[in-house]
Amino acid sequence: MVEEVPGDVADANALDPEALGFMCGLEVHQQLATGKLHSRQPSTLYEDGIEDIEGRWPRAHRRLRAARGEGGRIDIAARFEQRRNRSFVYYQSPNAGLIEMDEAPPLEHDEDAVEVALTMAAMMSAKPVGALQAMRKTVVDGSNTSGFQRTTLIGTHGSLPTPSGPVGVDLICLEEDSARKLDTRSTPDGEQVIYTLDRLGVPLVEVATAPDVQTPEHAKETAFALGTLLRDTRRVRRGLGSIRQDLNVSIGAGDRVEIKGCQDLDWIPRIIRLEMARQLHFYRLANQLRAAQDLPPLPPHRNLDDSGTERKVAEKIDQLMPLELYDVTSKFDQCESKMVHQSIESGAMVLGLSLPGLTGLLGSKELDGEGAQLPRLGRELASAAKLAGVKGIFHSDELPAYGIGQKETEACQAILGDCFVLCVAPQWQAELALEGVLSRAKLAYHRIPQEVRNVVIRKGAPEDGTTTAMRPLPGGARMYPETDIPTTPIDPTVWQSIRSNLPPTRDERLTRLSSTDLSENQINALVSGELDDYFMDGIGGEFELPQKAWASALLDHGTEKINALAVAIHLRETGVITREGVEPLVKDAFTQETSALLAWMTSEASVRGFEPADTGAVDAAVAEVLDERADFVKERGMAALGPLMGVVMGKLGGAADGKTVSSALKEQIQRRL
Repeated sequence: MVEEVPGDVADANALDPEALGFMCGLEVHQQLATGKLHSRQPSTLYEDGIEDIEGRWPRAHRRLRAARGEGGRIDIAARFEQRRNRSFVYYQSPNAGLIEMDEAPPLEHDEDAVEVALTMAAMMSAKPVGALQAMRKTVVDGSNTSGFQRTTLIGTHGSLPTPSGPVGVDLICLEEDSARKLDTRSTPDGEQVIYTLDRLGVPLVEVATAPDVQTPEHAKETAFALGTLLRDTRRVRRGLGSIRQDLNVSIGAGDRVEIKGCQDLDWIPRIIRLEMARQLHFYRLANQLRAAQDLPPLPPHRNLDDSGTERKVAEKIDQLMPLELYDVTSKFDQCESKMVHQSIESGAMVLGLSLPGLTGLLGSKELDGEGAQLPRLGRELASAAKLAGVKGIFHSDELPAYGIGQKETEACQAILGDCFVLCVAPQWQAELALEGVLSRAKLAYHRIPQEVRNVVIRKGAPEDGTTTAMRPLPGGARMYPETDIPTTPIDPTVWQSIRSNLPPTRDERLTRLSSTDLSENQINALVSGELDDYFMDGIGGEFELPQKAWASALLDHGTEKINALAVAIHLRETGVITREGVEPLVKDAFTQETSALLAWMTSEASVRGFEPADTGAVDAAVAEVLDERADFVKERGMAALGPLMGVVMGKLGGAADGKTVSSALKEQIQRRL
């Protein structure tokens, strides 16, 4: 009798992580704000889409194949990608040279990127490696022109504090980011994937934690804490796609799965809980299938698996479900499905695969209480098929449907049996897709496969928190030494210098600003916007800028022209230019040299009418307007102040400070009431 594993698959939020043997670790990839790692090109990212690039940027066509690793084996993930029969087109962006095109050897590590990575390692109390040894990590999905990604170990055995307890940091690596995918197109010979090379080679720091995450909620805590620590260096890129979180999740009855695409921290607990439910469902399904075939049950924990038993189960299932594909295209001559009809007309065929023993177990779409799809084998089979590039499959548990009627369904049953899968695609693609379906169907009798999965995205956000399979989980065979980059020792004095000069943490930054005159909202905004260092430089620098005015200027204008902004605020506070002159003068500033900016802004203020009017001129203009609008003032009282502000400013030609005008108006209106 197999011990029952507790939990309701339909209520993922109620699953007990501890009772299920939950394990989780994070992998965070953060882009650095430095030049590219091995080419000295700038890390500029372009917003151009494929419609803007075609015909303007040079391009190259490639096909990639898997190579044997250092141990003489071809990695399982690399072998899988090679079978997909894909070709690749690369558009050479302005910041991509011969190294990005894999037509010249790489240069040594970018010194700034190494310094940032070592700083992060020190902030996590990690132990640095003795020397930098670049490695090649096989990548054959086309995202790197060379077929591999360069990655270098920086440190190990670190620790990350979180509110729920410390999380170990297993390793910190410095690696190249991949090329950016623009499009995927179908061709008669296979898929063609189109990339641009602007992002290729941008430095990434990869931080992999130990499986110390205690709960799905703790995973969110950990991701936030790690992201905050990395940003505390103030040397990382910000914005969409600059940081990526991957989740390594398992329960005792399942196995390790790597989930990519967890961009929104708020979704992390939900994504993890749905994965726990998925693993629990397929554990129970495996034992249901084994019982039907009189096979030994699957133990409640993977550590109890017996390789001999699993091998015998696999042998029996191979006999039960052989790879036999049937051309059933002729049965769809009168099919009402527009998609099927048009596909056949364009040269596709309908291939069928029999799945004996799975009748009624593929499932149909059902939702849990929060609208997420419940796990089902049919969806996993569809994911396996889609890896061959097809849009999907039809299976017997959901037919008749989608324009496939009772007539076609019965005709297929007569050939394929009660349980079957159909694929409509060119022959080579349909065969590859159904091979993937059969392989995944056989795995239903075993523990879930170790694999990389991706969050299902709809309109830029997770659709419901569920995932779909991407590829097998890569192994050690994908890594081997990079021979074009010499090993570089890490100077102990450099490491000690980095440890002695760590950047302040977020809490330390908030504490530093708490002694100023700023509001709590301004303090938080400055720190979150990474503007607090500029603020401190301004109030303690040459001009000793007023705190509130300088904070407001930074929050409003940013740091693009920081020197010009500081000079303009200084001149405004000293009565040289008006408040209204700050923005246009900063916008038109042509230099960063302080002395030149002082002279230029003073001169331009005179030419453009941004010199403040003297107090006498302001008082005179206010008195004149109040005389002209005496009835309005008598009727509205102090409420007349707002409407009359613009009138006075217009009379002064903009050459007055708004606060000065407001104060004079208020004083003179009060005297007249």
